[in-house]
Amino acid sequence: MKRFYKTVGVMPAGGGFGVVLDGKPIKSPAKADFVVPSRALAEAVAAEWDAQADKVVPSSMPLMQLAATTIDKTAPNRQVVIDSIAPYGGSDLLCYRAEAPAALVDRQAAAWQPLLDWAMIAHDAPLAVTSGIVHQAQPEPSLAALRAAVAAQDDWRLTALHQATSLTGSLVLGLALLAGRIDADEAFELAELDASFQIERWGADAEATARRAGLRAELQAAARLVALAAG
Repeated sequence: MKRFYKTVGVMPAGGGFGVVLDGKPIKSPAKADFVVPSRALAEAVAAEWDAQADKVVPSSMPLMQLAATTIDKTAPNRQVVIDSIAPYGGSDLLCYRAEAPAALVDRQAAAWQPLLDWAMIAHDAPLAVTSGIVHQAQPEPSLAALRAAVAAQDDWRLTALHQATSLTGSLVLGLALLAGRIDADEAFELAELDASFQIERWGADAEATARRAGLRAELQAAARLVALAAG
């Protein structure tokens, strides 16, 4: 889409803040009013619009995309989103450890176990660990506690949690990111621990490098959404 506007601004709207292009409020892709909860988030989205050159490239506007997702998908379908996130607690990446080599086994334990310990303390959700890929059943009270933690998030945090959890395969990492227990770069390193180990041994190809860069950027966008929406 060709850039069709000259000026970008922010204005109060609907109990929050909106973005205006040439003085006209933007809408979400579903034509809903585009209203975000803080001026900081509105200004960050406006900066993405202002940074567009001759063509508007949606993929270069991660906060706009996440905000639109919140407005068009998360807010009107909260239960669907909750139901899509909560099951990750039953198959969390951090619970599935390698059987070998010993160096990887030790690295996983050192990096991942502190996050599982955090989940046990912060959410009263102890999770069992296994080696290999055979499914490990988790305690029902822990799964219920994790579901409650998901359901307790507001729409904006829920969007970020969905992105972080689905990208990493770990609800624990997603919740830890939202809680500030880890930052986006730490979430990336933890989620990519196995891949990083293999790269150290065998090197990385261009496709893997691009995938990892994209993953890091999407986790950073999710973390920024949480921080900016809070004002």
